[in-house]
Amino acid sequence: MVKSDIEIAQASSMALITDIASKAGISPDDIEQYGKYKAKITFDGLAKLQERETGKLVLVTAINPTPAGEGKSTVTIGLGDALNQLGHQTMIALREPSLGPVMGVKGGAAGGGYAQVLPMEDINLHFTGDLHAITTANNAIAALLDNHIHQGNALNIDTRRVIWKRVVDLNDRQLRQIIGGLGSPINGVPREDGFDITVASEIMAVFCLATSIDNLKTRLSKIVVAYTYDRKPVTVGDLEIAGAISVLLKDALKPNLVQTIAGTPAFIHGGPFANIAHGCNSVLATKAALNAAEFTVTEAGFGADLGGEKFLDIKTRELGKTPDAVVIVATVRALKMHGGVAKHELEKENIAAVKAGFANLNRHIDNIQGYGLPVVVAINEFVTDTEAEITALSELIANKHVAFSLTQVWAKGGSGGLDLAEKVVNACQETSHFNYLYELSDSIPEKIEAIVTKIYGGSTVTFSKKAQNQLKEFEQNGWTTLPICMAKTQYSFSDDQTLLGAPENFDITIRELVPKLGAGFIVALTGDIMTMPGLPKKPAALNMDVDNSGNISGLF
Repeated sequence: MVKSDIEIAQASSMALITDIASKAGISPDDIEQYGKYKAKITFDGLAKLQERETGKLVLVTAINPTPAGEGKSTVTIGLGDALNQLGHQTMIALREPSLGPVMGVKGGAAGGGYAQVLPMEDINLHFTGDLHAITTANNAIAALLDNHIHQGNALNIDTRRVIWKRVVDLNDRQLRQIIGGLGSPINGVPREDGFDITVASEIMAVFCLATSIDNLKTRLSKIVVAYTYDRKPVTVGDLEIAGAISVLLKDALKPNLVQTIAGTPAFIHGGPFANIAHGCNSVLATKAALNAAEFTVTEAGFGADLGGEKFLDIKTRELGKTPDAVVIVATVRALKMHGGVAKHELEKENIAAVKAGFANLNRHIDNIQGYGLPVVVAINEFVTDTEAEITALSELIANKHVAFSLTQVWAKGGSGGLDLAEKVVNACQETSHFNYLYELSDSIPEKIEAIVTKIYGGSTVTFSKKAQNQLKEFEQNGWTTLPICMAKTQYSFSDDQTLLGAPENFDITIRELVPKLGAGFIVALTGDIMTMPGLPKKPAALNMDVDNSGNISGLF
């Protein structure tokens, strides 16, 4: 019987976190331990790392996800382990899981099989408390904002134009739209309101893009929370609370250090979703990894059209480093779904569907090459893949003159990714000619159109009446030089999740624009994308339990 991910994790032995830190050249004096197997690196430790040379950066992304699964985190971890096996000092930089999907659709989010980060139960649940700190910081802003209004409203805030929402790290559709402040005048001012999930909050984005405590405070002060009666933006700085919010985030801002099953050091820090936020782990963690290792393997959420594009057009501008190579993860199963096969039919051999679904992978390859970056395709193998299907996919990729590798890291850990690791090392030796998709000086519509036409394959962009009015407002406020963070379904290149494969010549509708000045980007909301997900009919939580000794089961 095949062991579950949590059974494999629980049967694995872990090294002391001090030993893992030593592998990365980090002194025990420069970490703060959270038990024997987790730690945070101190600000002094981060400063020391900055004195070292910067290593190679490998970005792992994927095709558009399907219910069949792609295993991007698993490949990221397995690749890191494989590079270490080849003698290259390597670190991994990942996002922290959110309780929303952990308790909702997919269960655990720390890799899989023998390519996992440990302790997986802690990482998937409360970990070191970062997401709780981010939730509290976000809601403290909301409480202090409402208190300002209640205590006389010296800033002349229009209560109909409060845009700052409270958050919770759960999928809770009941909180999407609420009315708060009901009751007597001492309970506040009644208004329509709502909650977002913590990983969609601007605090999470600020947290992941900040480069220091001072930079954190500067970013927090720029956050727009409301508008005055004469339509002027009101910021956290106007409320004079950036310092207090920074206090709540001070310890969380230090990157978390853990290990893989094979003992590879890994930073896991920050966790914005990629369909409604920018989908990348913290700049601080990635920088620390780059300075601590010869190779840093990191990932961006969902497909290359979302997390990958945002990593390249948003995060790299703050990181000061672009990838030396990009790995695109694909599976035969997922490509068959993109080729029109239903999930319950995936175990049947279907070469025609593989060829049809290749259109999705093909566009992602072209897109990454359009940035001027070397590409390696990782075919993440499943036991149901047939030799004929693998051969057909291999021939299609070979015709693109792109390196590819059949990986078996779920079953074999790093040993199942040695060929991939060798090809990644070779790709990193190539000369890249990176170019951004758009210039920051382009107008907001021009930047959005560049994403839609050059990455998604669409032909036109339509702006709702609300979005058109916001474009004029953002122009007046001087917000046009910021990058764009698209909020779009992860399942399709388009804003219609049912259009799989590689649709063309479609229209994308921008229904609303949201200024995220602290994060330093403009969010463009498309379709019916929601910033507070809901739970499925049978949440993953139904499978979870804990025994009298504290052993967790059913996490994944």
